[in-house]
Amino acid sequence: MIQGGKIGLRARHESDVAVLHEELYEDVAMRARADSRPWRPTPVESGKSPFTVTGPSDEAACFSVIELEQGELAGEALLWGIDTHNRMAHIGIALRPAFRGRGLSLDVLRTLCEYGYAVRGLQRLQIETLADNGAMLAAATGAGFTREGTLRRSAWAYGAYADEAILGLLADQWAQATK
Repeated sequence: MIQGGKIGLRARHESDVAVLHEELYEDVAMRARADSRPWRPTPVESGKSPFTVTGPSDEAACFSVIELEQGELAGEALLWGIDTHNRMAHIGIALRPAFRGRGLSLDVLRTLCEYGYAVRGLQRLQIETLADNGAMLAAATGAGFTREGTLRRSAWAYGAYADEAILGLLADQWAQATK
């Protein structure tokens, strides 16, 4: 497990899948805002849940987020689209409703950065989020990410187009901030 101040990132366990699926996937309106892929009715038993445990991958590193104080499953975090040639990846996080608003996202982002830069040797991490996602924008800027631009009406989010914000953090910026 990679530990932050309030959270730990560990491999996903089979017992996590049903909880994450129910609370993060079955909330269709929220999932439509968090994922660029269209929501489809997918029963957890099908083995096709986006949270299904799979083997290690060079393209993605999927974690379960554990709230350290109580040892509870708080959500998921991942590096996806890992590009080993250009040494960059995208970040995604989703917290269960009961764990939102508790300052965990900032800790998750910092811990993912540690994994991406110190463990994987990446040069750049990038976040794409809806431009009205104030909580993620605040967590990202708190973790040192710089808003690099806005993609106008680039996301279809539950019946309407929305702008996306692009944020980036470079390895040397992260290293300087963690000194």
